[in-house]
Amino acid sequence: MTARPVKHSVTLHGHRTSISLEAPFWAELRAIAQAKSIPINALVAEIDAARGMDSGLASAIRVYVLKSLKDQM
Repeated sequence: MTARPVKHSVTLHGHRTSISLEAPFWAELRAIAQAKSIPINALVAEIDAARGMDSGLASAIRVYVLKSLKDQM
């Protein structure tokens, strides 16, 4: 399975920004947003607000998705 990053644009703080994530992370991020009944932009904004300045947004999203999956176990 090849998991090349896919770039998507989201609106964050009123500005469009591009985020590159592998397709499985995008799919799970959408599923999490749907389960929380919030738009994906709102979920990304939550993740952005919670991340430290030492990590990039894409990395913070990957960690968030991983944690969400682990919490379901």
